[in-house]
Amino acid sequence: QLQASGGGLVQAGDSLRLSCAASGRTFRGYTMAWFRQAPGKEREFVGAIFRSSGIYYADSVKGRFTISIDNARITMYLQMDNLKSEDTAVYYCAGDRNLIYSSMRIDGQYDYWGQGTQVTVSS
Repeated sequence: QLQASGGGLVQAGDSLRLSCAASGRTFRGYTMAWFRQAPGKEREFVGAIFRSSGIYYADSVKGRFTISIDNARITMYLQMDNLKSEDTAVYYCAGDRNLIYSSMRIDGQYDYWGQGTQVTVSS
């Protein structure tokens, strides 16, 4: 029900925008998040919009990444600026309607997932 896209190969310092589109529903009232998983590492929290209100980011991307949702609440974006080699990973979007705030950064708490899109940053 979630489709992530927009990944690619870029150089350090470049920008990239990922999209996450919903099919059959809107994001209204949901907590929507981005996670990423680098080779050999566990999946980690990137950022989230909690129940269509507050936006939160991991410290590692704060000030460089921006999450937004279109007015129709059917597409979420992750604008990634000043990319670094350590941002290389498969990026996933996720959503959940009943998430509580304390679970926002835990990937196992999300019911809906996109298929992932590869972002590779060369230094």
